Amino acid sequence: MGVAVYNGIKSQSLRNATVSDLALQRATSDPDREIILLEDEPPITNAAIVLEAQQLATGLQQLGMTAGDVISFQLPSWREAVAIDLAASMLGLVVNPIIPIYRERELRFILGDAQTRLLFIPQTFRSVDYPKMIASLRHELPDLEHVVVVRGAAKGDRLTRQTSPPNSSQIDYHRLTDSDSANLQTAAVDPDSLKVLMYTSGTTGTPKAVMHSHNSLARAIDNTLEAWHLDGGDLMLMPSPVTHITGYVNGIELPFFSDVKTLLMSQWQVARAVELIQRHAATLCISATPFLQELVDHAEQHNDDLSSLRLFACGGAAVPPELIRRVPQSLGQCRAFRVYGSTEVPLVSTGFTRPEQLELAATTDGKIDNWQVRVVDAEGRDMAAGEDGELWIRGPAMMLGYKDSAQTAAAMTDGYFHTGDIGHITADNAVVITDRKKDLIIRGGENISAKEVEDVLHDHPRIREVAVVAMPHQRLGEGVCAFLVVDGNAPDDALIDSKTLQPHLSDAGLARQKWPEKVILIDNFERTASGKIRKDVLRAKLAN
Repeated sequence: MGVAVYNGIKSQSLRNATVSDLALQRATSDPDREIILLEDEPPITNAAIVLEAQQLATGLQQLGMTAGDVISFQLPSWREAVAIDLAASMLGLVVNPIIPIYRERELRFILGDAQTRLLFIPQTFRSVDYPKMIASLRHELPDLEHVVVVRGAAKGDRLTRQTSPPNSSQIDYHRLTDSDSANLQTAAVDPDSLKVLMYTSGTTGTPKAVMHSHNSLARAIDNTLEAWHLDGGDLMLMPSPVTHITGYVNGIELPFFSDVKTLLMSQWQVARAVELIQRHAATLCISATPFLQELVDHAEQHNDDLSSLRLFACGGAAVPPELIRRVPQSLGQCRAFRVYGSTEVPLVSTGFTRPEQLELAATTDGKIDNWQVRVVDAEGRDMAAGEDGELWIRGPAMMLGYKDSAQTAAAMTDGYFHTGDIGHITADNAVVITDRKKDLIIRGGENISAKEVEDVLHDHPRIREVAVVAMPHQRLGEGVCAFLVVDGNAPDDALIDSKTLQPHLSDAGLARQKWPEKVILIDNFERTASGKIRKDVLRAKLAN
């Protein structure tokens, strides 16, 4: 029996071009082509978005932004996010997308660690006052010079000295784009240079800054195009936020690297998704399990097979095999399949799409495509084929590393990234994930650090000890459960549960999706010989 090492790299050819290079070419050759569709706005065309990006880049240049500077955006899937991405590429800026649901705790760390000089935020989204939230943090962010408010009334260029450093400004987006792009001086950008910083939850509770180049992300896009044979007849529905790697690569950038159009959703609602798929004849989607589940349920309840949809790639959370099997019965020509990847190594597997591969699509996490994968034991030795071990992965679409070089060194061996996922490779060169080495919860496709939630709960005056674990969640795959040992000297009516903990979690500035949905009080934890809490025992209790 051989060892579990798979070399699936077919091609390492790289574009050696930036997204703005390609956008400029398309704006010249096909200026009026609609490339990105939006829910309630006119479509984005090649020429119009390039002009907006050029005007924005001119405004950024006038503010002193130069190649290598980090600009962040915490926006929904709006048109402005596309222009920001192109403008950053034109100037050689490093872009840092931030998920809109993040709050003070996450923003304080990300903006500080990235040394963000300029931040784009909405005036409001889902009832959150973003300028007020950022103003509360400005005194802790000495590098943050400018805040640009998108889709909000301008309140003057400069904040008061009481709410921000004297050299900082708050600018309306429209004012920033009211610039003569004839004065723009674009940068000569090396496609191998740093393009994006994306923060992903880590087991330590501190997010890790994943670095990608122009070329590494372009290779990830080409993997998708090649594996699924996508062309100008395809339209991708993208419900994932453009600040997540799935939405960023496949929602914003894909239409500039191919003839595939995208359709952006700012907020998932299954009835709205169905209406958009039908109106625009969407052909494919890459998203998390809950979205597929709800589409299938809707199709079965309303006898509507969404006939245009042909591919649905599902990942980021547990995917029940039976759900994959239901798709051909409920969604006509559509084929759903599991895929596997992460921000560090995007789309390692591209699934099984042919009708005769239904069982492989349902029971594996997809065929490895254009990556090298090793399955190793705790000492880094290759396992026998078919045996479970940690997956180590490398390939041309892999990250450059983490911003923190120590984190990179700890996560890499001989160019292979240690995924922290346990699994094996089948005889069909498919990957099967069976367990998770990392102490993470994957809720609806988003990684949540158990330790980050534990750290916040430990600050509660009545909690003596806490262990946060994943629990089964019918819609989102996994939810957040906190096991607590509490101070027994409090009055009997001083209850601690998921509801009474909410003020504490809110005051800590923790994003709402990280709040425990279930709280279980216990007297003591079972521990290993070395004193570690037996989280496997806690997870087993929730599974029963």
